[in-house]
Amino acid sequence: MSLPDPRIRPVYVWSEIYRGSTYGPKHPLAISRVSSCTDMIRAMGWLDPAVAVEAPMASIDQLARFHDRDYLAALQEAERAQTVSPEVRERFRIGADGNPVYREVFSRPATSAGGTMLAARLLAKGGIVHCPGGGTHHGRRDRASGFCYLNDPALAMLTWLDLGLSRIVYLDLDAHHGDGVQDAFAEDDRVLTISIHEAGRWPFTGLATDRAGGAARNLPVPVGFNDSEMRYLLHDTILPMIRAFRPDAILLQTGADGLEEDPLAKLSLSNNAYFEAARAVRHLAPRLLVVGGGGYNPYTVARCWAGIWATLNDYPIPDTLPREAETVLRGLVYNRAAGRNPPPHWFTTMRDAAREGPVRSEIAALADLFRDEVFA
Repeated sequence: MSLPDPRIRPVYVWSEIYRGSTYGPKHPLAISRVSSCTDMIRAMGWLDPAVAVEAPMASIDQLARFHDRDYLAALQEAERAQTVSPEVRERFRIGADGNPVYREVFSRPATSAGGTMLAARLLAKGGIVHCPGGGTHHGRRDRASGFCYLNDPALAMLTWLDLGLSRIVYLDLDAHHGDGVQDAFAEDDRVLTISIHEAGRWPFTGLATDRAGGAARNLPVPVGFNDSEMRYLLHDTILPMIRAFRPDAILLQTGADGLEEDPLAKLSLSNNAYFEAARAVRHLAPRLLVVGGGGYNPYTVARCWAGIWATLNDYPIPDTLPREAETVLRGLVYNRAAGRNPPPHWFTTMRDAAREGPVRSEIAALADLFRDEVFA
């Protein structure tokens, strides 16, 4: 079976492994995300089977391009036994720090990694791929961190480097700093990591002064960060920075926890900000890989990631969803307080109302720190 060419049309990488997979009933990742995004896209008539590719599970050898083999073996054993010893928990943080042992604790992240690495290979000659199951940006070489067991963005970019690409931009929109990716490439000037994230939020890294040896740019933003402020940083700071770097490829991480309704952050973006960012970067390099990431409100995540797919394809987003797409959203389960009486627009629209506001002095000062960046 031949694979689609993402230079002709954007390619969508998905997997059924996410359907029904949960980190546990009380975990923030008890919710449906990738499967509901895929169902929304299908319900909108936006997913031609000719451009849909199922993610393969990465092999141990592929994962070992970045990850420690003892750690990978521990993940496999945790999935088999559904438990870990105190020694394994302490050494690898499996079953600790919000990284539970669950049914697919190896196979699900290995599929996420397999999908993003496949996407990177599909993009060898150019194009656009959307892989919402990727984006686990906290994963460490030898341990789990921040709900992330593997670091699929790092693996995808290593795939690009192995293919001979020499200038890669990683742009992270997640509300949490992309610490795992930054640290993975801290000494590699072929990769520029740019992270916009909520200041003072876990993992408490990513200060504006932290350049990780010169390969990173961090934009920590204040609580209440709005669409106007995102637009200001995007056009005043981020796009000029990307143009100055002249990348061969861009990996865009679209963690949806920056949306105002997300329970794990205090930013105030609408999904329009994500759509605008995706639209703005898609022609700044010959290759664009868009992945997911955080996001802990199932309604807002599904609408955001499905809308990004529409943006990448120039599909118009209707003011009111058709009945089939509304049915997908009404079938979601959200056990937090906000899910007991969801507002009607969570069911009936894909596009949020814009959340404009003043551009505060903190944002202007942040932009000034990165003005007129020059890269060798």
